[in-house]
Amino acid sequence: MAVKGAILGDILGSQYESKRPKDLDWKNCPLISGRRMGFTDDTVMTLAVKKAIITNSDIVSTMVNVGRKYPNCGFGGKFFWWIAGINHDPYNSWGNGSAMRTSYIGEFFEDYDEMQRVAEEVAAVSHNHPEGIKGAVVTSTCIWMAKHGKNKQEIYDYVLEEYPVDKYPYSIGYSLDEMRPRYKWDVSCQGSVPAAMRCFYESTDYESFIRNIFSLPCDSDTFGAIAGGVAEEFYGGFGNVNGDFIIDECLDDYLYKILVA
Repeated sequence: MAVKGAILGDILGSQYESKRPKDLDWKNCPLISGRRMGFTDDTVMTLAVKKAIITNSDIVSTMVNVGRKYPNCGFGGKFFWWIAGINHDPYNSWGNGSAMRTSYIGEFFEDYDEMQRVAEEVAAVSHNHPEGIKGAVVTSTCIWMAKHGKNKQEIYDYVLEEYPVDKYPYSIGYSLDEMRPRYKWDVSCQGSVPAAMRCFYESTDYESFIRNIFSLPCDSDTFGAIAGGVAEEFYGGFGNVNGDFIIDECLDDYLYKILVA
């Protein structure tokens, strides 16, 4: 389930969302560090989108109703007021929040065109900037491709076409070795989606994907949510990571019921 991969990526990535040690031994450090860890707004909105789809409910009202149950889960400033306020109009955002919530779309829809259309619609309710929409569509499409047996090179080629190296400083076309010395915290879709997909591209299993995220001073929980669904679908699970146990321990009853519905 891609949605599980996204949620586990969010939970594991949350350990280094802030105050990541500069000298972190990302290749050998414990996967669970003992630092504060748990689900964030990425998981909350991922499951809100799933709930809207499986119940055929209005996406905005569902996101608002679910989000209001978790006011302290890490929403960005503008999106917090989109959730908490009375105005739920889109606000031209290119933030990575549009990409981190779309894993269930790539998992659920079989038809390619319908999947992309729904991803665009779900992004545009808040993040209607072209880059915000692109981030959601690319994320859903990579999950769809992994689920439908596309190989890594095909996924890479698709992302590279969307984020070419001559226009995007964190294009998937740059290796992680090239990115690490110069990557700076970036909450935009264009600064997060292609780099997160590179973390998947250079991985060999779900754990190495997470460790690749740990290697960058990035918005690590959102990187995990963006590409975690791709990794889970591509590798057919979590390998030697006890992902189901971690998810069960971290989710509350309300969110867990949406996950398993």
